[in-house]
Amino acid sequence: MNAVEKASAFVGKTFSVWVILFACFGFFAPQLFVGYRTWIAPLLGIVMFGMGLTLSTADFREVFRRPRDVAIGVVGHYLIMPGIAYALAHALRLPPDIAVGVILVGCCPSGTASNVMTFLSRGDVALGVSIGSVSTLIAPFATPALVSLLAGEWMTIQTAALFKDIVQVVIVPIVLGIVVKTLFRRQAEAGVKALPLVSTVAIVLIIAIIVALNQAKLLTNGLLIFAAVILHNLLGFALGYLFARAFGMNLAKRKAVMFETGMQNSGLGAALAAAHFAPLAAVPSALFSVWHNLSGSALATWFASRDDK
Repeated sequence: MNAVEKASAFVGKTFSVWVILFACFGFFAPQLFVGYRTWIAPLLGIVMFGMGLTLSTADFREVFRRPRDVAIGVVGHYLIMPGIAYALAHALRLPPDIAVGVILVGCCPSGTASNVMTFLSRGDVALGVSIGSVSTLIAPFATPALVSLLAGEWMTIQTAALFKDIVQVVIVPIVLGIVVKTLFRRQAEAGVKALPLVSTVAIVLIIAIIVALNQAKLLTNGLLIFAAVILHNLLGFALGYLFARAFGMNLAKRKAVMFETGMQNSGLGAALAAAHFAPLAAVPSALFSVWHNLSGSALATWFASRDDK
């Protein structure tokens, strides 16, 4: 194992620590990051390109091998998380910018870290990867439509602009990653070993930039946003698990659906919020990145310590 692989493995295992560390950097030393607002979308594009490098035909074979299970996971994700976000926005009487930010992250596809949590919890990883891949590929249609439907009462939503940006920062990089993997398989396989390092750097920088841009507002609204984020995530896990159980899924499948439901692509939420709404709307996504990795790791560890029955 060379130095890059060792570093990549290290940051992959300590991802949550780096997320918290850079969130603190962004808060206590905002001057280091505020000038890099325009980097958010390109950094997310790097993460999505890496996702494309890791995708294989096997990920999509599961969709055709057990379409019912994948459909349950995808429908549950886009039904539960947006619904919880909308309910919390009203129940907590969130200010417009925060309400839109919470709803936006709730309408994003599932996050890449969910696959890691499914693996650590001894869940059905193949199912989780397929659910995450499908939810990501339909995001250009699902996310703008749901944001427009649910957040439209707080402010005007430019649905077409959201669609365009999701295609640019998510779909195009993923497709490029798949093409590169197809044309340069050996080099791509070598590059994949460094992905945890590259993805971690990109994600923590996104978080630091968002936190830095909103440092002052976090002092007055931070607790409210964190309460919304924690409730959103934990309710997502609980309802995702119950949703899968209602359809008779076994425990391994329930774990996959639970993590794919409760963990969002918060980097996409941050990028879209920074591009289309007030800076404060990006804070829920940034805090979601911090929190869902902590809660997901704890939940995965708890499930792994129990005997599957």
